[in-house]
Amino acid sequence: MNSAKATVPFKGTKEQEAQLLEIIAEKKDTQGALMPILQKAQEIYGYLPIEVQKIISDNTGIPMEKIYGVVTFYAQFSLYPKGEYTISVCLGTACYVKGSGDIYDKLQEKLGISGGECTADGKFSLEACRCIGACGLAPVLTVNEDVYGRLTVDDVDRIIEKYTA
Repeated sequence: MNSAKATVPFKGTKEQEAQLLEIIAEKKDTQGALMPILQKAQEIYGYLPIEVQKIISDNTGIPMEKIYGVVTFYAQFSLYPKGEYTISVCLGTACYVKGSGDIYDKLQEKLGISGGECTADGKFSLEACRCIGACGLAPVLTVNEDVYGRLTVDDVDRIIEKYTA
């Protein structure tokens, strides 16, 4: 599988950086400042690429490896941008036994990305999730707020086409 992670260029603006530096200046001398700084940084940029982590490290004195460790430990943080359309496939038990794993595999193949990644054009990102509470519709996937249920692998093309048309 070709990894699209590295092909999505960082597009941070001077305005975003100014916002981030303001937050860092406000919080850096507070005990436990890293989490709120990272949360604000993700609000500003939508994700926490290495470039943003470096700005935080350079301006707080917190080592890069500590920042990276926190970013990769907590599920709320993402190292990669989210696409215009986030496709989330439920891999909870009810969905999985009805074939959601095959649907997830087909999406990875069709989009040319792995879970957690974003297509190079910024259109789609793909993730797996656990039960979304729609077990009666298993297997289920969502595209942003749209829910699709009782799916088969053959439905994948139709769903993707709806968002590329």
